[in-house]
Amino acid sequence: MKRKALLLGVAMALAGPCAIAQAAQPANGSGVQAGAIDQEAIQALKTMGAYLLSLQRFQVSTELSGERVLADGQKLQHTAAARLDVSRPNKIKASISSARSEREILYDGKVVTIYAPSQKYYSSIAMVDTLGGLIQQLENRYGIELPLADLFAWGTSNAPTGTIDSAMNAGQDIVDGDVCEHYAFRQGKIDWQIWIAAGSRPLPRKLVITDRSDEARPQSVSTIRWTTSPRFSDSVFTFAAPKGARQIEAVPLTNQ
Repeated sequence: MKRKALLLGVAMALAGPCAIAQAAQPANGSGVQAGAIDQEAIQALKTMGAYLLSLQRFQVSTELSGERVLADGQKLQHTAAARLDVSRPNKIKASISSARSEREILYDGKVVTIYAPSQKYYSSIAMVDTLGGLIQQLENRYGIELPLADLFAWGTSNAPTGTIDSAMNAGQDIVDGDVCEHYAFRQGKIDWQIWIAAGSRPLPRKLVITDRSDEARPQSVSTIRWTTSPRFSDSVFTFAAPKGARQIEAVPLTNQ
């Protein structure tokens, strides 16, 4: 599950092109110049990031639909789901599932384990780091990308606000019954939209990503749900090998 398909992880828009164009106008009805950066939209990302950093224990889940484009231009849609149990600064459990695979990643602050329940294979790696460091090490050394990884970048110096080419406020919308502020951004060959809950809990609730490097414009849509007062205990972060599970070696990337 690629990060850009999960969260800048990370589908088809429900409204038609005319409705989308109308919704993309600012609340005051004025036009938006191509490439303009609305500082209100940038500030909304910073406010969201600060709130995310304030959450010490939480559970977040996402349902993702993404598109694969065939050689003749036909699009195929696929779905996946993920759930994270998080305890800052250094504990996480990620469960990822799709029709093709199922994976779990557990980190208790000392050891990270990657487990494939269907095959009953697992690898454990000694690692002492924060969640941000864990995410970077998994990706850079082993090519493993944690779902919703960008949630841990917002509010930090790694947040990609400095590389945004255009930003706009697209008005308000409803996601799962909650009123959200809808923002649209462009970064290089990627267009992305984010719906942030209005009010005192500015949580990201939905993400749409469009790949403009492909003329077919494939999209992914992620709906994000939150529990900010979870009931899990720290035992969920420690891996206990099920009966019959086999340990295999985690091999770093060859360019390391």
